[in-house]
Amino acid sequence: MLLHHYRFVPDETLFDASAFREALAASRTPIRVFKDALRDLQERLDARFRAGSDIRDLVHGRAWCLDQLLRIAWERYDWPDDGIALLAVGGYGRGELHPYSDIDLLLLLERDDDTAYREGLTGFITFLWDIGLEIGHSVRSLADCEREARADLTVITNLLESRTLAGPEHLRETMRARLASEAMWPSDAFFEAKWQEQIARHYRYNNSEYHLEPNIKSSPGGLRDIQMIGWVAKRHFGELRYEDVVAQGFMNDAELRILSQGQAFLWQVRYALHMLNGRAEDRLLFDHQRAIAELFGYRDTPERLAIEQFMKRYYRHVTALAGLNDMLLQHFDEVILRAHETPDITPLNARFEIRGGYIQVRHASVFRQRPGALLELFLLMAQHPEIEGVRAETIRLIRDHRHLIDESFRDDLRHQSLFMELLRSGGNIPRQLRRMNRYGILGKYLPEFGQAVGLMQHDLFHLYTVDAHTLRLLKFVQRFREPEGHEDFPVAATLVHQLPKLELLWIAGLYHDIGKGRGGDHSELGAIDATAFCERHGLSPRDTRLVAWLVEHHLLMSKTAQKRDISDPDVIHEFALAMRDEVHLDYLYVLTVADITATNPSLWNGWRAALLRQLHTETKRALRRGLDHAIDREEWARESREEARGLLSTVGIDTASADALWASFGDDYFLQYAPSEIVWQTQGILAHQPSELPLILANAPTEDMADGGTKVFIHTRSVNDLFAATAAAMEQLGLSIHDARIATSSNDWTLNTFIVLDDDGEPIRDPQRLEEIRHHLVEELDDPADYPRIVTRHTSRQLKHFKVPTRVVIEQDTANARTIVELTAPDRPGLLARVGRIFMEQDIALSAAKIATLGERVEDVFFITDKAGEPLTDPERQARLRERLCETLDV
Repeated sequence: MLLHHYRFVPDETLFDASAFREALAASRTPIRVFKDALRDLQERLDARFRAGSDIRDLVHGRAWCLDQLLRIAWERYDWPDDGIALLAVGGYGRGELHPYSDIDLLLLLERDDDTAYREGLTGFITFLWDIGLEIGHSVRSLADCEREARADLTVITNLLESRTLAGPEHLRETMRARLASEAMWPSDAFFEAKWQEQIARHYRYNNSEYHLEPNIKSSPGGLRDIQMIGWVAKRHFGELRYEDVVAQGFMNDAELRILSQGQAFLWQVRYALHMLNGRAEDRLLFDHQRAIAELFGYRDTPERLAIEQFMKRYYRHVTALAGLNDMLLQHFDEVILRAHETPDITPLNARFEIRGGYIQVRHASVFRQRPGALLELFLLMAQHPEIEGVRAETIRLIRDHRHLIDESFRDDLRHQSLFMELLRSGGNIPRQLRRMNRYGILGKYLPEFGQAVGLMQHDLFHLYTVDAHTLRLLKFVQRFREPEGHEDFPVAATLVHQLPKLELLWIAGLYHDIGKGRGGDHSELGAIDATAFCERHGLSPRDTRLVAWLVEHHLLMSKTAQKRDISDPDVIHEFALAMRDEVHLDYLYVLTVADITATNPSLWNGWRAALLRQLHTETKRALRRGLDHAIDREEWARESREEARGLLSTVGIDTASADALWASFGDDYFLQYAPSEIVWQTQGILAHQPSELPLILANAPTEDMADGGTKVFIHTRSVNDLFAATAAAMEQLGLSIHDARIATSSNDWTLNTFIVLDDDGEPIRDPQRLEEIRHHLVEELDDPADYPRIVTRHTSRQLKHFKVPTRVVIEQDTANARTIVELTAPDRPGLLARVGRIFMEQDIALSAAKIATLGERVEDVFFITDKAGEPLTDPERQARLRERLCETLDV
């Protein structure tokens, strides 16, 4: 469809029509001759593709060869007159065919009555099916075409692209005349309808070209976006040569070069997808990305996998294509369709004005005369929220003058001041930074950011490229600032308004992942870059240190909340020491919440929110107490006990009975649980006595026990394999365990608590469902001899594809006299049950667990001792445990 300098020249070595006709004449089985020709053609094309031939020659060459075969097939039938023609339409009408693309045909009749052609039509279509062609065909008269095109946007679009393969050309010319824009679908109506169609299509793909498994045809920046530009131009200007399109001012040479290069790359990917799958396929699935990267010659390096290099190239192409699509369609709307309108014009300064709600330059030489205007434009947009966007011709000028942003531009104090003024403007900063990224300005001004554009980490945890994730993070910070943000993120929404200098958070957000893809620790590399930025832009040493600290430690709060036992006073004190003061704590909290939510929508849930809230609250208490005053564990346990006793009294529970029960619990129990939880469990145990059945309590989150998930408490006789059995039973219920606290009283009764979510990552609140959980767990855990087998469930295609080797790190928690096992392994059904069984086999007691599923892998932390309650310090025993976990979970 794209009109460009390339001109296809038929290659008769692909298909020798004369030799084919001779073979056909000599054969008694014409179907076999056609099938052999099609097979040979595909083998030649595939061989040329693997050898690196120009993809345009292959795509157009296949269409040309099919033209010859279809004409020869057409000649086999006796058509009574010249009232019928065979037309190629749609993609085939453009002369483009991938290995398994549909071959769209129109059998065009001059008259409505098809009686005279019916036998020939039936035979011809049947023959095409018999020789193995995937055809999409329609039989229409000229009147049918006119009527259906008037009613259906898809039909008029398909018929715009047509070629006569056989029969009289005048039928197609007559059809085109009847479909002309003067008769139906004038340019403005056609454009508006196609634009709405594109908006709906983009919406189905989340308005993002950064899909982990993109559809190369329909996702933003895909082949459909390229075709959209061609359809609009063709409908308005008619069938034009490339020179005519440029002369009309719709595109320039540089833009058409980007479109042509992007189309060629996407054609290569699409051809490879068809070839590897042996069928039509437009989804760039994980299963295919690695194979295509290898096919295209990418190789793993110490910094990046081959697949990540390939996908970076993909994302850069589609980002450029999506931006051009936006700009060209906006240009078409403004300059061609709305040329007669006279919108209001509001001058902003000597360089910019607002025209019809959109900002534009006041003359074409603005950026050449004053390069800093490339930054000033975005500052003005932040200062004037009524501006809806940038006029298309100004976007084109921005793109054409990006080269002015060089080292001397970046070192200019005036330009540095403009950028800092933007960050301090108080407007919607993320929106302007997204625009800067879209137009290629942000990566030019911050080259370190430019290196991260299109950089994807190949896993199921990070759903976006580094640049897209970074801009999403900033968007969430902006959301915290707005009224609606308080409902979903109450703590972050409160804290963000208390931060002394919001621009420091914008900078930390921009730089937090900027060091990825270079090898080494990305947090440390990012901190170095952030320091350089702050010093270059004149920030104070104190502010510079804070930004660099935030970047270097941006993962600390998340890791502490999800991997450490934050009920442990020593953990809180250690984290408070790292925070230094409440300012560092508050900045880091807001950055952490934005980072998690921007990484993967499924990661943020009530459970993670509760963990971070608890860590923030306890750390703030520790900071206010003073870093020189470590938390006294005995005092903490005593205070929890006394507060719980008081709460029990208010609900009429005999405190003497509670004290008798608690005598076997030990101080660690009162360190692990809040007073409200102690009351809930104590009431349940006292009411359950003297039954020997397992006690199962299940509660949805409440204000008193805001753990963000459904809490399940299990009080039963302590036996081997109980944790494995519990994990298996939870799996059967479709529950995912996110936190486990395992304790045993001195009389060998368990005090085990699990935080669970359903398959959608939500807590269970329905009373009937909670009762089902209680009933099922009582049945499963009543008799240890009947403990369930490890549950298996079908592993999804995505999880099957990723190979995550099991990694086991064993450390000592000296303060608590226990051993910490950090486990990274492939996510799979029944994993916790397997781990529990290994612990049982090796006489290991589990005291707590922190469970985190990150895409295709789990990062779990287990706090263990031996059966005597001592940490595992023997190196040989540690080695046996590590080996057993790896061999079991890597299967």
